[in-house]
Amino acid sequence: MDNGNDNALAKIVWSDPHTGATREYVLQEGATATIGRSSSNDIHIPEQHVSRQHAVISYREGIFMVNDLGSANGTFVNGMKVEEPYPLMVGDELRLFVPILQFAAATDEEAKEASDTGRFIAVQTGEKATLSITNGPQEGQVIALLLEDLKVGRATLNAKWEIVLQDPTVSRPHARLLKEDDQWMLFDLGSANGTAVNSTPVNGEKPYMLKTGDTIAFGATMTLFRIGFEPSEETTKQ
Repeated sequence: MDNGNDNALAKIVWSDPHTGATREYVLQEGATATIGRSSSNDIHIPEQHVSRQHAVISYREGIFMVNDLGSANGTFVNGMKVEEPYPLMVGDELRLFVPILQFAAATDEEAKEASDTGRFIAVQTGEKATLSITNGPQEGQVIALLLEDLKVGRATLNAKWEIVLQDPTVSRPHARLLKEDDQWMLFDLGSANGTAVNSTPVNGEKPYMLKTGDTIAFGATMTLFRIGFEPSEETTKQ
């Protein structure tokens, strides 16, 4: 597999909680990487205190940023709990309760080795977009956005919206996803409990322009928006 190691900027390093062995993943500039206990994550950490979908690292305007995905025990950077996307600097310490991860710079040699061992996380390309449910009744489900105009709403007997969430905090309907000129936009539809992107409420009159790696909360259901992500066979499409 030729990922190419150009623009490999950073790496995540930690000690395996079971064996004590050092684990290392290299991130290419622009990459998005999920971290969690589930094997479907880009960075898989099989530790009981780590949530199945725990955190995400994404790239924004030249900086890698980490955000929590509604985890049970929280995500911390240098001892401070992450409540919204937090910029990472070389030397920062990430804590997912257990274990502790180090954010560091990566060399070309490390990038090549990571590529050879399947631990190089490259930029995902493609036009397909997905919503991964990271916290809520349907946690783990990945929804492919197959249409360019979709409504999100609570599951009911007569639901007419394209994305149905089994969550009583979600309105009927709740939000709208619209793709125009290759840009996905998110609108709140006057929902009772609100729609938020990266912890920032979405104004009902003004759409939010989505970027890959954004976290979206529909009421109490947390999701992750990604472009170019291909769901595995373990996940369920809707």
